[in-house]
Amino acid sequence: MAFCNRTMWMHARKTARAAALAALATALTLAPGVAAEAMETKILTSAAPRGVLREIAPVFERATGQRLAIESAFAADLKRRIEGGNPFDVAILPPDMADDLMRGGKLATGSRVDLGRTGMGVAVRSGARKPDIGTVDAFRRALLAAPTIAYADAGASGVQFHSILARLGIADAVKPKLRPYPSGGAVEALARGEADLVVIGISPILSVPAVELVGWLPPELQSYIVFTGNIGTAAKQPDAAQTLLNLLTSPAAIALFKSQGFEPAPR
Repeated sequence: MAFCNRTMWMHARKTARAAALAALATALTLAPGVAAEAMETKILTSAAPRGVLREIAPVFERATGQRLAIESAFAADLKRRIEGGNPFDVAILPPDMADDLMRGGKLATGSRVDLGRTGMGVAVRSGARKPDIGTVDAFRRALLAAPTIAYADAGASGVQFHSILARLGIADAVKPKLRPYPSGGAVEALARGEADLVVIGISPILSVPAVELVGWLPPELQSYIVFTGNIGTAAKQPDAAQTLLNLLTSPAAIALFKSQGFEPAPR
């Protein structure tokens, strides 16, 4: 994905986000209310949808009286926490993990909704030179030339990144320069100057102002991560959880997800 004019693109993205949030505010005023004593809706989420949830949270809270408690971690860690009995109302996870937890009785049957998918991209610090990644060979050269490379350790994008390095035949060559970070930390590390570029899902890149998206991975290497929303079988706030899922699949929320690098998941 090439950006011929970043300023125009950023303006269009901000305009789309503002319009989506305004539409969500209107939708929430029409949403069914939740019980007055229900004070918190707890969400366990992978890092990629976190930016969208943070933007929605104030609007949701004003309209429902619920505090949206957002906890993010790698999907595999969230799955282990859910299996261990950690309380939650909504879990946002890749479909394979969600299906497994549903079979295990941790997620409510029939509650799953598809929120979208996001691909992988490359970013550098704002103002830094942007390498050419437009082809497989150019991307390989960019990785070999970068002094340090940040990525999400143990996350789905991290697993995919290691697979890509193996496919490119440069896993051993770049190993000394790799910098693994926990969920949500790789892009922030790039912004702090701890790495020269990051390879990760698009959404985390777009949520950090001090970095710039170079572009999406070449189509031959691209891999998409799908995210689903699910209600826990032991949810303390099931009505608020359902209200939230309804809003996250509304046209306004879909526009907000798009502004954060998501696209509809294939059916």
